Amino acid sequence: MEREPQQDEERQDEERQDEERQDEERQGGDPRIDPASGAAACVELAADNHGRRLDGTVATLAELDALSEDLTADGPLEGERLNLWWNLLSMYAGELLVHEYGGRWVPGDDPAGPPAVEVLGLTAFPFNNALRVLQGEEGKKLSSFVSVVPAIARHQGTDRK
Repeated sequence: MEREPQQDEERQDEERQDEERQDEERQGGDPRIDPASGAAACVELAADNHGRRLDGTVATLAELDALSEDLTADGPLEGERLNLWWNLLSMYAGELLVHEYGGRWVPGDDPAGPPAVEVLGLTAFPFNNALRVLQGEEGKKLSSFVSVVPAIARHQGTDRK
């Protein structure tokens, strides 16, 4: 009996997804998330719902802070809204570190928890920082988190790695 073309396509899609997951695991990525897609969704929702233009570069960090301030204007986020924006802002900030400074996603301190970004010889935790921002911690800004990484690396001499 011959296979249907649709079955072959489905099998090929499954094999490709398995290969992508294995590649991510070999590279230290977390197969449960796709940071690039999360960052893209953050850009889209920021523009559509808040009129904020994020372009994936450090040049728009002020816009990222303004978005965070918009989101927490009525107080710290909670529930599903917190979960959504925590993930999106974390992935956006992490992807900035990946693309602007040559970082890569790695497993976080807790294997069951969110990933971290290894960058310039340091390990950065965008999910921890975004959560603190969205819960209204005084003085916390995502722009500071992203921009301080190269300064710390220079100070510690790890920026040459």
